[in-house]
Amino acid sequence: MLRTANNRLYTGITTDIERRFKQHQSGKGAKALRGAGTLTLVYQCKVGGHSEALKLEYRIKQLSKQQKEKLVSNQVIPANTHAT
Repeated sequence: MLRTANNRLYTGITTDIERRFKQHQSGKGAKALRGAGTLTLVYQCKVGGHSEALKLEYRIKQLSKQQKEKLVSNQVIPANTHAT
């Protein structure tokens, strides 16, 4: 997860976090982050494969801002990574 200058949280998946972070910083990443100012990596976790990553991304995106902030502060992988 990335935090933008205006304190928004962005969630995405990648196989190479350094490359993807640089893309976002240069404005060549997700449209949602273009013009968002300084980006900070606040949470990352490694999962088994692409399918599992997509399911986890979906679950995280369903969380409220408060729940996402708790996830960031605790730095743990959510217990159930499978979409329901």
